[in-house]
Parts: sequence; structure tokens; C-alpha cells
Amino acid sequence: MDEAGRTFAMSHGVSGRARPARRGALRWRSRTVRGLLLQVFVVALLALAVWYLAANTLENMRVRGIQSGFDFLRTPAGFDIGESLIPYDALQPYWKAFLVGLLNTLRVAALGIVLATAVGTLIGIGRFSRNALVRGLCYAYVEFFRNVPVLLQLLMWYLILTDMLPPLSEAISLGGLFYLSNNGFKFPIPVWEAGHGFALLGLLAGAVAAWGYRRCAIHRFEATGRARSTVLAPVAIALAGAALGWALGGAPTAFSVPQIDGFLVSGGATATPEFLAVLIGLVFYTAAFIAEVVRAGIGSVPHGQLEAAASLGLTRAQLLRLVILPQALRVIVPPLTSQYLNLTKNSSLAVAIGYPDVVSIANTSINQTGRAVECIAIIMAVYLSTSLATAAFMNWYNRRVAIRER
Repeated sequence: MDEAGRTFAMSHGVSGRARPARRGALRWRSRTVRGLLLQVFVVALLALAVWYLAANTLENMRVRGIQSGFDFLRTPAGFDIGESLIPYDALQPYWKAFLVGLLNTLRVAALGIVLATAVGTLIGIGRFSRNALVRGLCYAYVEFFRNVPVLLQLLMWYLILTDMLPPLSEAISLGGLFYLSNNGFKFPIPVWEAGHGFALLGLLAGAVAAWGYRRCAIHRFEATGRARSTVLAPVAIALAGAALGWALGGAPTAFSVPQIDGFLVSGGATATPEFLAVLIGLVFYTAAFIAEVVRAGIGSVPHGQLEAAASLGLTRAQLLRLVILPQALRVIVPPLTSQYLNLTKNSSLAVAIGYPDVVSIANTSINQTGRAVECIAIIMAVYLSTSLATAAFMNWYNRRVAIRER
């Protein structure tokens, strides 16, 4: 550019160099746009394939005279369910039957996750015990239960509960309140009154207060190094809130106690052999894998951390609670999520011993209505939604316990 041209460009604010593209602008040749277009194309292709398969399946079913659709969910089911958390009878519609099966599945999964976590954690910690007998028993437990197929374990527990226990007329009594027989486990339950609602509200308020106390205790420990109880004290606060609500609600103490008269049982509640077999089998099987996850997490903590904690005079309980577990959780939580998902999906094997979960309800519905595609779709939706919810919660918890550098 000659001198006149440069003078003209400077006077009009025009530079001789090309202006750089704005950082936030999208151009057709940019990698971001190409990647976005490729993703849109793939999603559209998958949607087209799903639509084609669905349309082709529905057309083939129509040609063969096979009914389709979810309208059957509003018709009476016509079959009873032996175990239900909500009122149900054979005149209720199919959607109510599926709801009963869903609640039964969630009951096994939720209780199984809690119990398997407790048992697996104890077994995993026991692998590091100084007592050789304890270490050997924990090792034998893991090797036995994780190498036997879970279906065989369910059948084993079901046979034990139904064949080896005495009949109902000769049930094993525990203090006249609990009864164990081949008909299940009978136990007393409180008679619901307004005071129990106040107790639940008090428990909720106590849980909020315990959460606040725990956060303050952690901040105080980080600031001063003075440790406060972050487990027992929060639990005590939550229980105190429940007790206060129970007292304000009139302190109801009425219980429905099971009474056995020959082959008849009145009062109380019952855990059926099918439910117990599924729960025990899934807990013992999954706990063996959780124990190995816990062992690997504890083993990942550098030995220098243990020596440093011992030099400070920490007890073994404080060492485990304040040093080992906080660092081991970042290794434990991701594979622990997989074990929770496996337990939830393995609960579908309960159909083998007659437990009325969602798979059992779907099988009965298929036999009566012939809506196989719809019932299988319901099963898939149930397990997909529960698995995604479990994974989302565990991912949130994993972010909470992750160690962040300052």
C-alpha cells in the first residue's frame, strides 16, 4: 500500500490487516458448527430408524390381527397380588397392578441398597483387621458369595425359608412379639395416629438441624483442628427432633401385635418368605462386591497418610473416620454406583421365586392380554428410570465428596 493509500486508511479507520473474527461467532467452516451438524444428523437418523421400526412393528401386528396400545391399562386386571403396599383387589385396573409391582420392586431395591452398603462396608473394613480369623472370614465371605450366581442364591434362601423353618402353628416366638415360620416373619407395627405424623415432621426438622450442625462441625475442624462428632451427634439431633414431635403429638404407644391361632394370624405385619429370600439373596450377593470396592478404596490411600495420622496420636476409629474414608470415597463411589444399579436390575430375578415385582406383574399381564410389546416397554421404562435416578443421585454425591485442592 502506497503512502496515499495508508493516509486514506488511517483517516477512515481502516487497517491494512484483516480484522480477526469475533471469538463468539460461528462460521460454517468451523469445527464447532461441523460437530453440531453431525450430532443433529446422527440424532435425526436414530429417530428415523426408531420410527421405522415402530411403524413396521405396528403394521405387522395389525395385519396379523394382534391388538396394540396401552388402552388395556384402564381395564380390570382380574388377578390378585399376594403382596402389596397399597390397597388392591382383582377389580382394580392394570395400571394399579403395575403400580403395586413397581412399589414392590422399589421396596426391595431401597432396602437392599442400604443393607448391602452396611454389610459390604463392614466386610471390606474387616479385610484390614489385625485379627487373622476376622480377615479370613471376610475373605471367605467375599469369595463364596460373589462366585455363586445370584439366581442360585435366591433359590437357596427361598428353600431355606420355606423348607427348614417350622410351620405357622409351631412358629419360633421371640418374646411373644415376633414370630418366624415358613409363612414368613411376623412383627408388630404401630397403630397410626396423629402423633406419628408429628414424629415424622420432627424427624424432618431434626434432619435439617443435624445437617446444619454437621456443616458447622466440619468448618470448625478445618479452621481450628478441633474435631467434633459428625456422625453420632447429627443422628442424636435427628432422633431428638422425632422424639419431640412424637411427644407434642400425644406420645401414642399403641401397637398392633401379631396373634397366631393355629393357622390364622391377626394383627401386626408380615414379611413373606419370597420377600425375605429376595432381600437376603441380593444383599449378601451385592455386599461381596461392595466389600471389594471398599477394600480397594481403603488400599488406595497412601501409607504415608496413615503414618502421619498415627504420629498425631489419632485412634484407629479416628484414623478411619477422618483420614482413610474421606480419601477413599473418591475411589469407592463410582464403582459403588454400578453395584447399586446391578442390585436394582438383579431384583428382576425375583420372578423365579414368585415375588410379585413389576416383572411378575408384566408376565401375568402378557398372558392375559397378549400385549407383549407394551408390557416389555413398561418394564424397560421402570428399570431405565430407576437406574438413571440412582446414577444421578450418586453422581451428585460423588461431586460432594470429591477432594478439592485449595
